[in-house]
Amino acid sequence: MKAFKKHLSLFVAMIMLFALMATGCAPSSKTYVGEGKGKHGAIKVEVTVEKDKITDIKLLENTENKVLSEPVYEKIKNLIVKENNANVDIVSGSTATSKGYIEAVQDALKKAGLKLSENKIAVKPLEEKETTQEYDVVVIGGGGAGFSAALEASKAGSKVVILEKMPTVGGNTLISGGEMNVPANWVQKNLGLTNDSADLYYNDTVKGGDGKGVPEMIRVLADNALPAAEWLRDYVNVKFLDNQLFQFGGHSVKRALIPEGHTGAEMISKFQAKADELKIPVKVETKAEELLLENGRVVGVKASNAAGQALTFKAKKGVIIASGGFGSNVEMRKKYNPEMDEKYLTTDTHGTTGDGIVMAEKLNANTMNMEYIQTYPIANPVTGVISLLADTRFDGAILINQEGNRFVEELERRDVISKAILKQTGAYTYQLWNQEIADITNNMDSHKSEYEELVEQKLIHKADTLEEAANFFNIPIDSLKATVEKVNEFAKNGKDLDFNHRGKLISLEKGPYYIQKAVPSVHHTMGGIVIDKDARVMDKDGNVIKGLYAAGEVTGVIHGTNRLGGNAITDIVTFGRIAGQNAAEEK
Repeated sequence: MKAFKKHLSLFVAMIMLFALMATGCAPSSKTYVGEGKGKHGAIKVEVTVEKDKITDIKLLENTENKVLSEPVYEKIKNLIVKENNANVDIVSGSTATSKGYIEAVQDALKKAGLKLSENKIAVKPLEEKETTQEYDVVVIGGGGAGFSAALEASKAGSKVVILEKMPTVGGNTLISGGEMNVPANWVQKNLGLTNDSADLYYNDTVKGGDGKGVPEMIRVLADNALPAAEWLRDYVNVKFLDNQLFQFGGHSVKRALIPEGHTGAEMISKFQAKADELKIPVKVETKAEELLLENGRVVGVKASNAAGQALTFKAKKGVIIASGGFGSNVEMRKKYNPEMDEKYLTTDTHGTTGDGIVMAEKLNANTMNMEYIQTYPIANPVTGVISLLADTRFDGAILINQEGNRFVEELERRDVISKAILKQTGAYTYQLWNQEIADITNNMDSHKSEYEELVEQKLIHKADTLEEAANFFNIPIDSLKATVEKVNEFAKNGKDLDFNHRGKLISLEKGPYYIQKAVPSVHHTMGGIVIDKDARVMDKDGNVIKGLYAAGEVTGVIHGTNRLGGNAITDIVTFGRIAGQNAAEEK
């Protein structure tokens, strides 16, 4: 009996010991969910806290642009965890996005009962280990043109670097719709459309720019558009919709390929992935400031980074300028076209300030068409941002004024539509479409964050009836009804007797309806550096500047007075590739 009690006591003691051990091993960390407001909506995070220390941050919900936001989030997360401090400065160039993320983390910490540190810390930029670096090809600009050039130069065996002054890559390509005009493309064949050709595309582009583009350069664009698109599809792995095309204003037929997601994010994310695969370094927050010239040849770039370092990037073979236009540089806009002053907002990124043009001009580079600055007709009246949601215009949505009347053909050139809008009451327009048109375009889900932002700003309204749509914006209902009745009749008969709509009008007899307020916003600068068919930069005497190439919106040879919708992507990829291939062959 004594032995039994002894064994029982030992057994109980062991159980208690195991219980104590289990208690000691139990996780002491807890998670808390916080929410902040980003540029395009809510940002939710889950913060893990262990013994008053932040050990992890997970992103739960995010409506920001993925390509733009992820590097910013990662940078802030690493700093917060390392310093155990969420009192972090916002990231320059990504103000709203970084602010929303920081707010979300701070919200979670409040729920955890942790007091926010009074010591504010800055997100420190990375320093370069070597202030002088040597490559075969140096590319200025991390947008579509820059990546196209870099990939081709690398593919040809060159050692390449990309310099991007903003915190993230993408440029205007990233925030665009990403549509690309390609004559005789595979989607046209899928849809049974056989009435397109490189010649028709060439003629549309020449006419669209009022003959002010360089014909031989437009010929190169037209003849190389299809190979460029196939390269994107097959080599870069960009996914395009296989059953839908856009017909932008000024085009004779539907020919614009549409990327998955209906934005340039598909293209830029695939460009970045390919660059990673090829081990092409991308130096963000690194601003090119001067082109280095030796014995009449460009041999490198002087730059500075956010860490304050003066850097030199030597180029054995060539430098490619792919830094975009100057739509965000108001002073430069006014210099060449005084009309385009502060009263215009812009759809462009903050980095679109004409740096590449200025640097090239210091080497006597020639420029042309600098006075031609395009506005995008359907943009947000508060922010100036392009409305991708309103791509319904290409599938039958109509434009009306404050009086409820149509006033222009919806598939006219961008400059024509913009000028027509500015002549209307208040210098704005309304775009009206119904669910049938929304289902054709099928982009409402793709641009959900834009829709929610417009709803919050009271710039868009979904209405069950025309009366409700009219009342929301104080439009005379009788006029709106009369306009819609005419459109319905035109849709039925297949002929627009008022404005000769070159696409297909859709009946607006049935709701629900969407009505959106919009204004023109500076979108594209047609002028820029003069290049030849090999993308070599030309000086004012008509001579090649050796070792210097350019591609994309920084050039001024293609679009003349007005860029047709969908031609920017064709331009940047076609001439980006040409620049990369030829720079890699420099001796």
